[in-house]
Amino acid sequence: MQVTTIGVDLAKNVFQVHGIAENDVVLFNKPLRRAQFLPFFAKLDPCLIGMVSCSSAHHWARELTALGHEVRLIPPMYVKPYVKRGKSDAIDAEAICEAVTRPTMRFVAIKTVEQQALLSLHRARDLLVRQRTQLINGLRGLVAEFGIYIPRGLARVIGFAEDITLGEVLDLPDIANEVIRNLSEQLMALHKRIRWYEERLKQVAKEDARVRLLRTIPGVGAVTASAIIASIGDGHQFRNGREFAAWLGLTPANKSSGGKEKLGRITKMGDQYLRSLLVVGMTSLVRQTRSHPERASKWLTSLLERKPARVATVAMANKTARIVWAVLTRDEPYSPRAAV
Repeated sequence: MQVTTIGVDLAKNVFQVHGIAENDVVLFNKPLRRAQFLPFFAKLDPCLIGMVSCSSAHHWARELTALGHEVRLIPPMYVKPYVKRGKSDAIDAEAICEAVTRPTMRFVAIKTVEQQALLSLHRARDLLVRQRTQLINGLRGLVAEFGIYIPRGLARVIGFAEDITLGEVLDLPDIANEVIRNLSEQLMALHKRIRWYEERLKQVAKEDARVRLLRTIPGVGAVTASAIIASIGDGHQFRNGREFAAWLGLTPANKSSGGKEKLGRITKMGDQYLRSLLVVGMTSLVRQTRSHPERASKWLTSLLERKPARVATVAMANKTARIVWAVLTRDEPYSPRAAV
């Protein structure tokens, strides 16, 4: 019998493969060492392969696609309902094999090497930003114990740390001054490294035509635009803008029952990093409407008159996600008239 569908449970060293024939007869369910993985599939005729979209999944998907197979990546949460009982590699591979054949299953687009390389810039920057936030909170808390207050805002605390690194000595015991100086030096080094990543992202934004297109959208900067391109490419895996907004978790949760429609808060499912970038960008846009109301769209102005600023911000992020999809799929810059 010829194998038609294979479910693969990925791991670091040992992979579990579950293969079935066209009539759903199980042909094998066995482990493969890392060195055996690609040679095993190279000997098979082209077939459908399902994998969970976890670490290294995109790499193996590209490798198996190059061998002529059709590879589909499945979100982990969509595989779980097909796990019958217990937890083992063999059970997981069987569940993946069953899930990949479902006609209504939703799949993850396979990223290119270039997309993953660009995403690595974002992941590294995001890591350093979180570390900088931890350092800032630690430094604020430490000096507050000695009655020293650092005003709110990144620029204020960076200015404080810079003064310390340049030789300013606080009226504190030597040990406290040494600790504050060390933390300040570490903070300035992190801040400098983050600036490098941001400049590199701006450079990428200038080189990529799709990023330049996205930057024509109000509230979408170089970081957000490049993150979108790295995550979804040309956006054609989504049928429409609403589907992209739902993928980002920016659409209301549907809790309808008994013929009564009830919508709750946004689902917050999907790519948290992209969603946060869009919301932060729209937060800045909403704030600008207060100082420059002439720049705001009629839609946003009307919404702010009826809803709290935070609700309007998330609604604007939802609308912007739809505009992003339209700009990418049509390959044309943002037009305010078309968005009305």
